[in-house]
Amino acid sequence: MEALISKWHRELELFSGIKPLLILEGNVLDQYRYPVEGSLRQDEIVPLSRYLYTYFKDDGYDQIVFYSNLVGFVSPYDPEMLTRYAALTGTSVNQGAIQAEFKGNDANTAPNVIRRAMGQKQAATVTVLEMASHYITTPERMDQQDVNSFNILLQSALSSAWVRTPNGKKQNQLILLVNKLNDLPAWFYLNNPVCKILELDAPSREERKRMLEGENLAGFFSGTVYRRDVPYYREHPEELERLRERFVGLTEGLSFTELEEMRLLSKQEETPIRDLCTVVDLYKYGIKENPWSTLSVESLKTAKQDFEKRIKGQDAALERTLDVVKRAVTGLNGINSSSTGKPKGVLFYAGPTGTGKTETAKALAEKLFGDESACIRFDMSEYGQSHSDQKLMGAPPGYVGYEAGGQLTNAVKENPFCILLFDEIEKAHSSILDKFLQILEDGRMTDGQGKTVYFSETIIIFTSNLGIYVKDALGNRQPNVTMDMEYSEVRTRVRSAIEDYFKLELGRPEILNRIGENIVVFDYIRKDAAKLILKSQVNKIVGNLREQKNIRIRIEDFAYQSLEEAATFDLSNGGRGIGNQVESLLVNPLSRWMFDNAVVQDAELVIEGFDTAANPPALRCRKEEEGAQA
Repeated sequence: MEALISKWHRELELFSGIKPLLILEGNVLDQYRYPVEGSLRQDEIVPLSRYLYTYFKDDGYDQIVFYSNLVGFVSPYDPEMLTRYAALTGTSVNQGAIQAEFKGNDANTAPNVIRRAMGQKQAATVTVLEMASHYITTPERMDQQDVNSFNILLQSALSSAWVRTPNGKKQNQLILLVNKLNDLPAWFYLNNPVCKILELDAPSREERKRMLEGENLAGFFSGTVYRRDVPYYREHPEELERLRERFVGLTEGLSFTELEEMRLLSKQEETPIRDLCTVVDLYKYGIKENPWSTLSVESLKTAKQDFEKRIKGQDAALERTLDVVKRAVTGLNGINSSSTGKPKGVLFYAGPTGTGKTETAKALAEKLFGDESACIRFDMSEYGQSHSDQKLMGAPPGYVGYEAGGQLTNAVKENPFCILLFDEIEKAHSSILDKFLQILEDGRMTDGQGKTVYFSETIIIFTSNLGIYVKDALGNRQPNVTMDMEYSEVRTRVRSAIEDYFKLELGRPEILNRIGENIVVFDYIRKDAAKLILKSQVNKIVGNLREQKNIRIRIEDFAYQSLEEAATFDLSNGGRGIGNQVESLLVNPLSRWMFDNAVVQDAELVIEGFDTAANPPALRCRKEEEGAQA
């Protein structure tokens, strides 16, 4: 099978004979499959240092030496090379290394040794600086010795000598391996005519797929499992192809090292071929059972009725919500996208306050994961500052709070199967919106500590009051929708205002594109729904008193009618406003009466009327068995 050669390897072949200074940026700690025949077996997985040693040795270089500020100069794959390197640079080998500090005034500091190696014409030499990201604190905090060290490296590259070899003329090479390019001073590489930057990305889709093709497939399974399962897939190659495609989608963004560890884990767990993709969950989250795979389709058939017990008057919003869930359960979510690692679903809840947006998210968490605490809420009004993304994702190294991690990333690492609720998203700083773009598109995020956090098993819900009010030509705030409008008009006006906000005011239409058609507009709490909400809240209070204190309460019909009229008179604050009225008209007067009459438990009370006009509101109540009245 023909080897797949990565983009960075092709660039290495092209520029290593032209540019004496190469900076390799990105996954420099990863292992790589060596793609060409030579000293290594083709397709063997090796560390980057071994990869570079093999490449330059096969290319005809005499000496390939590695430096780090921890151990100095070493040549782990051929100690004789280090001996020759020491002779050429006027240094000495001590315990398998040439000891050298990175900065200082000594002639044998690492940059000065490298300058001598780069300038000599006796042997074609490659010097690789490993962990170059850690030589200085930050480019902004360099002292004069740091500047001098990098200046010497720059001068070394500019004056690099050419050496005649049996394979032709070779230019001495200096290679720096860095995690991020901005770990180096910008002046070192910007506008530098002898410098070329090569980016080492995570394995491509083709590279990941190749790990499951041909003889490579057997490496993921124990011998017993492979011999037992593979005959079926030889007869049904289309099913094996579907399995490969799903595995490739789920492993997007993973490194070669992680894929190799996943292969060993699959073999260790004796995973059947059909369950290969479950190893991805096991590797990412450390669990064998994915709640999504155990979710009962039967339970979802009654989901709407269950939701309506908690959320009143929002039929359209509940239908749209359940559509997203059903897509996730049936595996059709994101089926028209190339990324399999996206979140299970994305919803944007809009509409007037107090209409059940947050309650719907909690009800969904309880339905999907058995506990509404699986709905993790973030109040985005707390993340309105430019540095707020660090609170969510974690502070970078060297900053306060680095060890603590981010609030969002920590929550998802602790419970990857959850609903993430971002309340009032329009109040978040724009830097956080950029983070959401990556999460919605790729389903993963690197936190401040450099760890990858996966969002592919979450449902993400944004809530917003956008579109309820708009600004007129003078910038004054005025209602965009009112209660006397039909729901269809409310929905149209709110959606239009949200689109205008993201496209025109915020200038970020790409965020709207990621949300797609999943904007769910909640209706005002209408009179009929308000009565149902009131009844539900009163029944809950009565039920709790009976269960917890054995206090049985009966409200006379006339009394309940007056309570209903008062509690549902003003519906501008939605269900939350009804709850406030219930507390003011029922809970507070009842608790006051029970306290005054020493009713603590084991009683039967009859509420005969409410005085809603009193200040504070009062009620008339009697204790049934005593016939007393107050």
